[in-house]
Amino acid sequence: MKFLIIGDIIGRPGRRAVGRFIKEFRNEQEVDVIIANVENAAGGFGLTKKVYDELKGYGIDVFTSGNHIWDKKEIFQFINEADNLLRPANYPTGVPGRGYRVFERNGGRFAVINLMGRVFMDSNLDNPFRAFDRIYEEVSVETPVVVVDFHAEATSEKYAFGIYADGRASLVYGTHTHVPTADNTILKGGTAYTTDVGMSGALYSVIGMKAKEPIEKFLTGLPRRYQVEDGDVVVNALFVEIEEDGNTKSIERVQRVYEK
Repeated sequence: MKFLIIGDIIGRPGRRAVGRFIKEFRNEQEVDVIIANVENAAGGFGLTKKVYDELKGYGIDVFTSGNHIWDKKEIFQFINEADNLLRPANYPTGVPGRGYRVFERNGGRFAVINLMGRVFMDSNLDNPFRAFDRIYEEVSVETPVVVVDFHAEATSEKYAFGIYADGRASLVYGTHTHVPTADNTILKGGTAYTTDVGMSGALYSVIGMKAKEPIEKFLTGLPRRYQVEDGDVVVNALFVEIEEDGNTKSIERVQRVYEK
């Protein structure tokens, strides 16, 4: 199966670019499954039903997220009904939504697991390593193709998880930090890995936001309200081919820049 993995989509500029990118990429490559992280897709913070429907219309099959998925309170009205929208699976019991699922597309079956790290993140989360153990035991009965979005701040935690899941997951990729890393590789046990896919948002920005407010925060230490930047846009993605037996054949980093 051929997977197109799209990094954190930041606001309207990111959505606009992703729509164009998917159309172009599908004309160039055969793609079976498209997965995108959408926790910042609506105004740079959270997700609304309208934005979710818009992105579904672009052909995205599975939506992953992270800590910002709750920023728009509207999410609580539809997350339980959106069967292809995931939130981190290691939130405590009772949190709305689901953290993993087995899907079927184009005759193939695969599992997607959404997890969130704890280093510099929410310490109230369950252990993502142990959560993966439990979930993998369940989903691996149904399919050997297991994809993990590991949403985390610390590169050390991401890489440690990649090695921990090596030989079990088919693909582990990081999201959240918005800056793409150059370490796409296939680990010793056969798991494809990248520390961070990167974002889909304004190119000349501070992780998708107008630079003025983040710089003022760095200078003064005072909180600032961030705004989504516009202008030229970058799309960061991965193109990964996984065999039916769960072994990864290839992983390739993809980047496209679009002028406004």
